[in-house]
Amino acid sequence: MSDTRPKLLIVEDDPGLQRQLRWAYEEYRLFIAGDREEAIDLLRAEAPDVVTLDLGLPPDPDGTSEGFATLADMLRIKPDTKIIVASGHGARESALNAISGGAYDFYQKPVDIDELGLIVRRAFHVHALERENARLAEIAPEGAPVLGKLITSAPEMMKVARTIERVASAQVSVLLLGASGTGKELLAQGLHDASPRKSGHFVAINCAAIPETLLESELFGHEKGAFTGAVKTTPGKIEQAQGGTLFLDEVGDIPLPLQVKLLRFLQERVIERIGGRQAIAVDTRIVCATHQNLEAMIAAGTFREDLYYRLAEIVVRIPALRDRPGDPALLARHFLNRFAKDMNPQVKGLAPDALAALDAWHWPGNVRELENRMKRAVIMADGKHVTAADLDLDGEREEGGDLVNLKAAREMADRRAIRRAIARTDGNISGAAKMLGISRPTLYDLLKQYQMQGQG
Repeated sequence: MSDTRPKLLIVEDDPGLQRQLRWAYEEYRLFIAGDREEAIDLLRAEAPDVVTLDLGLPPDPDGTSEGFATLADMLRIKPDTKIIVASGHGARESALNAISGGAYDFYQKPVDIDELGLIVRRAFHVHALERENARLAEIAPEGAPVLGKLITSAPEMMKVARTIERVASAQVSVLLLGASGTGKELLAQGLHDASPRKSGHFVAINCAAIPETLLESELFGHEKGAFTGAVKTTPGKIEQAQGGTLFLDEVGDIPLPLQVKLLRFLQERVIERIGGRQAIAVDTRIVCATHQNLEAMIAAGTFREDLYYRLAEIVVRIPALRDRPGDPALLARHFLNRFAKDMNPQVKGLAPDALAALDAWHWPGNVRELENRMKRAVIMADGKHVTAADLDLDGEREEGGDLVNLKAAREMADRRAIRRAIARTDGNISGAAKMLGISRPTLYDLLKQYQMQGQG
């Protein structure tokens, strides 16, 4: 029968105190380390929830340098660990510095076993509460919508959502700036839904996807007979969004002549269809987006400055997915739930290596890339859980289970680069080493270190 007691790691170099503490904690599964290296190894292997740490560790038993280094390493490897530090000889300043450095609590030496026991039990209780909160957040069937259909848990994106909610009711033009795939249209839809115009139409148009010769007609409409093929009068997108919101995606791609016409609408709130002579009043709110640097385009003369200031009364900058900690996994679960229903109902969740790979990947294509990878992964998955291989992000991680840290991320990046180089050189180690900018012996050392197979 497996031992289900909570895991407690004691980092203490005094053998006598080790024995005393060992007998004091029968309710926990105990692990004891006498130095920094042993402590880190046990943390990686056992992932204890709570650690008691003596700051005076060898080779600096009379100081605190080794203890503080151990504290920093532990929090970097497993940030949720509750670490209780020991401050000897009334060294309260060291204890306070440890708290500032991320320690959960401290206790004074000589040790009062009962007092320390209370601190340890409280640390386990707090850790259990935090873990339960995280679990409840993970099992939400569709993630955590915060603005319409926007799903996020990242403070950076929550700030964006709050900003949009505040400006939704104001009669101002909003410019959304962000890389492709960050969810600009979703945010624009959320702004519309949170505004007094929500009963009107939300109309979206991608200015980069329409040829310049057709874009004017798409935006402003045309009268019957205005040009060859104009067999009937057709309202443009601006008119179609009457009483609602028009979302102009990739507004930086609007040609200069058309920028003049758009500026007139923003100033006077009237339009003229192509081939028409009548000014038509239209009450449409403009929300636009681009991944381009409009200020640089203004300097280059390819975007009108007066139009920019009309469009950018409020500017909202959207962070890339890689800058939204926690969102890759949260969104991955959302997409998994959506796709699995129709494509592969046996898939129920994400394997630990998939979660690690999601966090380590830099997401150049942002949310759109994540959505596509999850669709592929759900289709390709053989079992109940999507793996890193299903995501085509199958970089192996260092020993330590689910622990994701800087070393693991670097190793994953090394593995990915090595695999690609070997594949592109048809297994030629010399060619792969040259492509990677390292020597052949170094590449062999890396292959051996990571237990990767290669052919020279």
